[in-house]
Amino acid sequence: MKKQSAGILLYRIINNKVQVFLVHHGGPFWKNKDLGAWSIPKGEFTDGEKALDAAIREFKEETGAKVSGDFIELSPVKQKSGKIVYAWALEGNIDASAIKCETFVNIEWPPRSGKVQSIPEVDKGEWFSTDEAKQKINPSQAALIDELIEKFII
Repeated sequence: MKKQSAGILLYRIINNKVQVFLVHHGGPFWKNKDLGAWSIPKGEFTDGEKALDAAIREFKEETGAKVSGDFIELSPVKQKSGKIVYAWALEGNIDASAIKCETFVNIEWPPRSGKVQSIPEVDKGEWFSTDEAKQKINPSQAALIDELIEKFII
């Protein structure tokens, strides 16, 4: 089964400058990582589900916030792992300090310890300028920001 995810690239314009909202992966593996450790809020979906529906669901699960509006489809990107990410840009706003991840994963930590911890998929969210976001985001997802700027903002 192919791996695929769907997500939302939320953006806002403050003082004529574009900012994008990204989330940081939760858990001990990502704890001290910053550059390349951020992502658009996204999650996996199956072939039987519409990608946009999955993107909206995953945004809510990872941030606690519902989104709606005029979604702008972006070109899918392929991550290093081979996973295809389908994304939509949406103009909106969210209080980054108030996000609440509703989904958790169970991992063995420390590795081979036999101890299982339940951790949130996302531990924080933040607004970034587009230049800073392209440094923070998973490198394959930077193309989503470039497309947002190129096609829809300028």
